Amino acid sequence: MKRVAILISGGGSNMVTLARDMLEGADHPARPCLVLSNRPDAGGLAKAEAMGIPTAIVDHQDHKGDREGFERALIAAIDPYQPDFICLAGFMRILTPVLISHYEGRMLNIHPSLLPKYKGLHTHARALEAGDTEAGCSVHEVTAELDGGPLLGQARVRVKPGDTPGSLAARVLVQEHQLYPAVLRRFMAGNRTLLDLENHEA
Repeated sequence: MKRVAILISGGGSNMVTLARDMLEGADHPARPCLVLSNRPDAGGLAKAEAMGIPTAIVDHQDHKGDREGFERALIAAIDPYQPDFICLAGFMRILTPVLISHYEGRMLNIHPSLLPKYKGLHTHARALEAGDTEAGCSVHEVTAELDGGPLLGQARVRVKPGDTPGSLAARVLVQEHQLYPAVLRRFMAGNRTLLDLENHEA
């Protein structure tokens, strides 16, 4: 059985979706071994504990100005759980080669845009400002390039008249919850081809 550590910074909705897929899927090849947050007040920690998943906190505020020191502390907290894979699920820290090289080839991230469009923050507002007719989310392998690793999966939603960043984000989040578990299963099986998730949005 493979082991997956999930890193969060907030409410952890993608973490919950990944964990449920692992815990409730009898055929799933993995189990969540740890949920870690860089924020002590992250709502996802209580959700993980309620699911029986070990949790940890490495507060980035304790490492101000020392991004690499923060990541060495992350590794020290994660490695005792011996994860085979790392899933970033709303982990809002820009990573350095310290962490990326340590888990190279084993770390995934989900991003709320159709990469390579709109790397970084405020993706939905940027899509609306550009007049895009569709938006979506992407799962990619984590590399040294911010939101630039090989694409593993994408899901799309139509941009509707009157959409706001909030309304668009809510519809994209529904697709995130479908896409991320599906890509993780494929990735663990060695399948790194792009999954273009069919959108059944009304």
